[in-house]
Amino acid sequence: MIRRRQILTYSLIMAMLQTFAAGPASSETASPQPEQNHVPDGFTVTAVGDLICTYPITGMLKVVSPGLLDILRNADITVGNYEDTALDLKSFAGTAQAEAGGSWLLATPDQPQDLKALGFNMVGRANNHATDWGVEGMRATSQALDRAGIAHAGTGETLAAARAPRFLEVKSVRAALIGLTSTFTPMSRAMDPLGEIPGRGGVNALRVTRIVTVSPQRLAVLEALRRAVPPTEWTARPAAGTVTLETTSYRSDPGVGDSVIRTFEIDARDERDILSNIRQGKQAADFTVVSMHSHEFDQSNLVPAAFMQAIAHKAIDAGADIFVGHGPHLLRGIEIYKGKPIFYSLANFCHMDDALQPLPRDHYALLGANPDAITPATYMHQWRELLLNDTTLLESVVAVSRFERGDIKEIRLYPIDLDALGRASRRGVPVLADTEKAQSILKRLQGLSEPFGTRIAIEDGVGIVRIGQQTASP
Repeated sequence: MIRRRQILTYSLIMAMLQTFAAGPASSETASPQPEQNHVPDGFTVTAVGDLICTYPITGMLKVVSPGLLDILRNADITVGNYEDTALDLKSFAGTAQAEAGGSWLLATPDQPQDLKALGFNMVGRANNHATDWGVEGMRATSQALDRAGIAHAGTGETLAAARAPRFLEVKSVRAALIGLTSTFTPMSRAMDPLGEIPGRGGVNALRVTRIVTVSPQRLAVLEALRRAVPPTEWTARPAAGTVTLETTSYRSDPGVGDSVIRTFEIDARDERDILSNIRQGKQAADFTVVSMHSHEFDQSNLVPAAFMQAIAHKAIDAGADIFVGHGPHLLRGIEIYKGKPIFYSLANFCHMDDALQPLPRDHYALLGANPDAITPATYMHQWRELLLNDTTLLESVVAVSRFERGDIKEIRLYPIDLDALGRASRRGVPVLADTEKAQSILKRLQGLSEPFGTRIAIEDGVGIVRIGQQTASP
């Protein structure tokens, strides 16, 4: 009997060793297939884009747009991308960083509590503004969101923490959130510890490399330029057949002719680990939300880059039940992929740059202004005129997805206007759009969604996507 046990044990060990010797299985075969979501009938998820809400606005919306408040508050999950740093400068021990994600966004310390009052219970944090005020500001914002009872993902004290799914219990549902960004400052990317080297706090970064394809003749000119201009710093040897200038790699293809084609390549390690965390989130939850921030585009800012479409599809294959994109501050199309919604960009929910005060001295340098000769309000007026001269930057939708028997049945799109209140101090505060503007916003979104096979009906100023009535995804 003992001899038989020894033989069985030996056989088991040898089988395990043979499996390890064969190498790791691919991620597709190593992980179980994601289960369908398990949510009660009528479960709703309300998704918005970027949250740049400088100060509390719930009291204002109660008066000027109570219907918008009802939409946000009546959902089971209400999720957006939080771009602000919420802190009290009187007690803050950190400082504005030398490099920000475009500007130094700053919200009052009570703003996360107001976000909760608006109805938000989930926010993504991975974006280019997460470390405007350093890891200290990122940490203070995390603490403020924790106190407000808002689940947040995409930042952390290490890369593993930034990539980890975060969870929210709502009704009978355990929901997971994973946040990632392809747009970030070099200093904001989180890192894991190694030996005696501690980890670095920051964002869950999906690194991408910009690739520009040109004709062989143009590549020869670029190669001559590269040889003629001394490098400003040491760089890794470029891949064969490419010319690298600054952070852009150029390749040639005789078929492009006079065209210039821009694309991006995903870092395979980042992709693997992010998809692994999405699978982990799905395995530990009933419903999984993925929030992605991306400013990159191939040929048009209104169309998601090909790599974003690829990662959105792979995220759903890995277990995401809804994919919420944001970053370009403009609406992009909606796709239904394998019965799951992909919002490639929901633009802005709040964009309250006008009220951004006080400002670090470096902000004035962005426009070559003298901070000793101009007030913050006047400077921010100039900043607003530069950034927000396109009115579509102040128009968006709030997307409400409803589920029945575990499947999405309908998406309702409520147009919002971020400039309806007129005054500069109120610019960027959202209200439900009036009839004429709602029609304009939804017509534009119809056109943007059509290439993805998604049909949007417009009924009484609301866009409606009825799942099963759109054409097949490309």
